[in-house]
Amino acid sequence: MNLDLGTVLGLVAAALYITSYSMKSMLPLRVLAVASNVFFIAYGYVQSSLPELVLHSVLLPLNASRLWEIRKLTEEIARATQDSPVSQWLLPHMTRRAFKAGDILFRKGDLADEVVYIASGQLRLQEHDQILGPGELIGEIGLFSPEKRRTQSIVCETDGELYRITDEMIYRLYYQNPKLGFYFIRLIVERLLRDVVRGSPAAQPV
Repeated sequence: MNLDLGTVLGLVAAALYITSYSMKSMLPLRVLAVASNVFFIAYGYVQSSLPELVLHSVLLPLNASRLWEIRKLTEEIARATQDSPVSQWLLPHMTRRAFKAGDILFRKGDLADEVVYIASGQLRLQEHDQILGPGELIGEIGLFSPEKRRTQSIVCETDGELYRITDEMIYRLYYQNPKLGFYFIRLIVERLLRDVVRGSPAAQPV
């Protein structure tokens, strides 16, 4: 049986699409989805199938965007300290956000409803003129304070990227893994002790 180009492209696209459903991790799933979109677009072009062409022309950038986000997150997890719960417990549930120099991340008195992990760039604790850099997890003291208010203003010193997680998600993760609570207790105590040594007990909380 002789197969024309359009049929071959359609069969390859269908095979890639079906195979993507057998993937257990998101990265190979998205790679196969992008590949199937490309073959479906080629199939739609060769067969002059406008619905197929339009559908996968829309899906291709969406899948490519998700693939890029997954790769960025994978790289960030790899850079995180191996024994840090940030890489194991928090980053997979965080959302990425880019920031520009001069942006205000928190203002003193704002509601504290999220914790932030700095992936790249630098932030400044405005009241104490202290620079925070990549690898820092910030915002946890305000999150667990009785008033749930920020006690510091944070200004973006440079361009960069950060990851955010809401208080609601942290509480969910805590119930799934109580060790997370001990991690935050240790982190808060370490920072408060460090500030006592510096002679400024309120230098770090945000």
